[in-house]
Amino acid sequence: MQFKTLAFLSILSILLFTGCDSKDKDKESKESTSVQKVERTTEFQLKTTNDGIINIRLENEKIILKDYPNKIVLLNFFTTWCPACKAEIPNLIQLQNGYKNDFVVISVLLEEMKTNEQIKEFIKLSDINYDVINSPESIELARSLGGIKSIPTMYLIDKNNVVFQKYVGLVPSEMMEIDIKKVLER
Repeated sequence: MQFKTLAFLSILSILLFTGCDSKDKDKESKESTSVQKVERTTEFQLKTTNDGIINIRLENEKIILKDYPNKIVLLNFFTTWCPACKAEIPNLIQLQNGYKNDFVVISVLLEEMKTNEQIKEFIKLSDINYDVINSPESIELARSLGGIKSIPTMYLIDKNNVVFQKYVGLVPSEMMEIDIKKVLER
């Protein structure tokens, strides 16, 4: 008898907590679900801190970086104030150096109101050896990918523009290196 009561209360509490979600979030999740079923193509021209342009096209489940054909790309979303983002920089530098013929890191800054001069100073202090995007469209790119809920978030994209792995939070470089080797073996 106690088991039935406990099971009933558990189910009731689950229904209560899931039923208390805001209507806006329900609407957003329904919209995002319907968007995922529809084919989508979105294009971005994102400006780097060294005044270069990186062209990114989102097409269905692919992230196409037109400027890096036949390269494995690690698309890294970060902020300069995030301790985990700062901690991963040496790993990204090491990966960029170790696989420079087949692999490239591109970091996308998710901070508004940062000047290129401020970011260039951050790049210099951190010895960053890869492209950093500081563009107003960076936030829109993040939204188009389903939203970046936590930083750092990275997408490992294979040479066919397919997302091989998504990393959320600080990831050991050994784990990323294993995944890079798997993609290279394909």
